[in-house]
Amino acid sequence: MRGRGGGGPHLLARGLWVSAELVVTLGVVLLLLVAHQLWWTNREARADAGRTVRSLQREWDEPVPENTDGGGAREGSPGPSPSGRGGEGAPAGPAASDAPAPARSRTAPRWDQAYAVLRIPRIGLTAPVAEGTGKGGVLDRGYVGHYARTAQAGRAGNFALAGHRNTHGEPFRRIDRLRSGDRITVETRDAVYTYTVDKRLARTAPSDSGVIAPVPRSNITTSVGYSTPGYYLTLTTCTPEFSSRYRLVVWGKLTSMRPR
Repeated sequence: MRGRGGGGPHLLARGLWVSAELVVTLGVVLLLLVAHQLWWTNREARADAGRTVRSLQREWDEPVPENTDGGGAREGSPGPSPSGRGGEGAPAGPAASDAPAPARSRTAPRWDQAYAVLRIPRIGLTAPVAEGTGKGGVLDRGYVGHYARTAQAGRAGNFALAGHRNTHGEPFRRIDRLRSGDRITVETRDAVYTYTVDKRLARTAPSDSGVIAPVPRSNITTSVGYSTPGYYLTLTTCTPEFSSRYRLVVWGKLTSMRPR
């Protein structure tokens, strides 16, 4: 009888021990998942993005064959110098008006293809720009994604880009630090375009499509944005950090261009 009575505390202690082991194991798994998201995905994406930038630079440094097929320029390739065009956001000054129009590329970027390099000195960013904003093929690789159906770099309209703020390379983590007058460059095979930061929208809804319109203006905070055609750059990312509830928006205007 005494032996049977002593089994209860023993079983209880064993149950508590097993439960504690499960809690510790679960905690370790969660820590590993967090480490994977916050460290490993950043490490892998940054390495991939760095390789892509170097590959693009090598490719651009190679001679380009003459275009003998009579094909037209690709959509989004650099056109004539935008100086002299009316409207808010149109570049002005010798840097824009004196530069010759860069050569036109023959083919449009394929979906998920990296084809440009974005540099933002203020936050120490150098990242490849790829066509589209899909996660698997673009954003989760540490790339900056170009919104489909928005203008290409250097073209009239709105060159709109998206990037992760946290994890997977987080190229846009610090764009909240950008201020009016900061310089942003976009380099393609044909030219280097310089945009100057002009306005910010600290928070808006993910559904606010007005921020990437050809003439960008928030559909929600209608006092923020532009009212006339120009040559715009839009950067978008999630906010606040570690959340996708809202979007943070930074706008810039094209201020100069030069051939590569």
